[in-house]
Amino acid sequence: MSSQSEKSTKRTLERFHYSTDEVIEKPFNWKQMLRLFSYMKPYSRTLLPVAILGMFLSTAVRLAAPVLIGSYALDHIIENREMSFLAWMTALIAFLYLISYVGNVLRVRYMNRLGQYIIYDLRESLFNHIQKLSHRFFDQRSAGSILVRITNDVNSLQDLFTNGVINLLMDIIMLVGIIVILSIISPELTLAIMIVLPLMFFISTKLRRNIRRSWQDVRLKQSMLNSHLNESIQGIRVTQSFTQERPNIGFFHKINGQNYESWRQATKKSAMFRPFVEMSGAVGTAILLWFGVILIQNNALSVGDFFTFSLFLGMFWEPISRLGQVYNQLLVGMASSERIFEFLDEKPSVPEKENAEELDDIQGGIVLDGVEFAYDSERKAIHHMDLTMKAGETVALVGHTGSGKSTIVNLISRFYDPTAGRVLLDGKDLRDVKLDSLRSQVSIVLQDTFIFSGTIMDNIRFGRPDAEDEECMEAAKTVGADRFIQKLPNGYETEVEERGNILSVGERQLISFARALLADPKILILDEATASIDTETEQLIQRALEKLLQGRTAVMIAHRLSTIRDADTIFVLEHGRILEQGSHSELMNQRGEYFELVRSQFQETSAG
Repeated sequence: MSSQSEKSTKRTLERFHYSTDEVIEKPFNWKQMLRLFSYMKPYSRTLLPVAILGMFLSTAVRLAAPVLIGSYALDHIIENREMSFLAWMTALIAFLYLISYVGNVLRVRYMNRLGQYIIYDLRESLFNHIQKLSHRFFDQRSAGSILVRITNDVNSLQDLFTNGVINLLMDIIMLVGIIVILSIISPELTLAIMIVLPLMFFISTKLRRNIRRSWQDVRLKQSMLNSHLNESIQGIRVTQSFTQERPNIGFFHKINGQNYESWRQATKKSAMFRPFVEMSGAVGTAILLWFGVILIQNNALSVGDFFTFSLFLGMFWEPISRLGQVYNQLLVGMASSERIFEFLDEKPSVPEKENAEELDDIQGGIVLDGVEFAYDSERKAIHHMDLTMKAGETVALVGHTGSGKSTIVNLISRFYDPTAGRVLLDGKDLRDVKLDSLRSQVSIVLQDTFIFSGTIMDNIRFGRPDAEDEECMEAAKTVGADRFIQKLPNGYETEVEERGNILSVGERQLISFARALLADPKILILDEATASIDTETEQLIQRALEKLLQGRTAVMIAHRLSTIRDADTIFVLEHGRILEQGSHSELMNQRGEYFELVRSQFQETSAG
């Protein structure tokens, strides 16, 4: 790769890094983890009790077996030669381990089910919440970043819920039980071995912050990787058109390398805990051998109790080691839950009032009253605008790029709220009405039509999910889409690829018109809707629109000024202000900005 390409890749990577999620700086706190564990509450009376019962059964057997084998079998059966009880003892221990097997089966089976239910609920909550967020949320985040939260971050919690939670409880009970039993057998020996615990606790505490930060960085790098993958796939045509495959591969190589390195560092730090526990166990075993033999020689400890003590000591370090693994799972869960709850705590920038009014039947009169709007603090898109659209009339918005046309449409649909002023519908402030009832009265046809995976019939029915097939076909015939649909292999049941790639731009636009017509809205917004349609199709659309627009308020944004000649009112916009307004003939007679726009476009058409 050339040095120039490397510099370009580096700049892009830096820009991409700062445009994605930042590492969330919050201290590890159990309050947030309890919030995460609250998703277990719906199953606290069904699956969870059975899993806990199984855990208690297996844990009780593991604590009882060493006592029976060591203290009782060795001291009473062998030393006292009570061989008649050996068969009974063997049968009893076998029976206890059978109970332990049943308990483990119950624990694993029900915790796995519980974990899957929680992951399902959490992903549902996250997706449902994102559906309600405003456009500003999506403006500030890439699709790949959002995808990571719903998939990777939720999936990373699976081990925590299926194994981590119940293992944490089981290991805590095991540790407490072992310490109690060891203290009963020999308080002196127990105290000697526990000397290593404070040092172990101190060192492990020092590791926590670094491990947690490492797992947060893993989530960040995964977000960057998925965002770039999504962007690369969506923009593959542009990449190939400008022969940018090699720089794009170089960019992916950088992100993929960072993702690998973040995982390597996180797992490296996490792996330090288990060897440290094993080393502590070795020290504890050495103390047991040295001090235990002294106690036996002084008749302060029997051989059977020494054997029992050694069994429990071997068991003691196992749950401590697993607690380290559970803690790693908690760290991963903490990093993921921070990112998930950041989205769940996100409030819509276009909120709906609790007492919002339902819009049953509207006339369609729209007023912008002293409206101002800015997408950010540095750029104002609308400057104190007063604009009136009468019910049932067709209004056209024209102007150069950045004049505020699409912003007005976004305000009417209430994708954004004005930063000042009001947007009124039939005299009602849009902030006082329910969003669903408003948007059900508005249909939008965009220049860049989005086609969903599925059949053509499914895409048309998207405008009104309860519509019959005949209604969908009638809408398609009205806008002229039926002609090309009937030529497809399976007609209306033809499966379209992602984003409708098997269809031409014009065909996708016609489906969008049929979708909008089927919805039967009171307000119809056409945002450059005919820009990608050929002249013949445009004439067909114009005839269909004459029928479609009757009795509806229509807002048209058109690059082709010939398509808006019949509009009742044309607003000419410039830098977020109304420059001129009137009918086509009135504006042409004024010989102002609109006149110049029409003349310039006519000259371009003639030259072409």
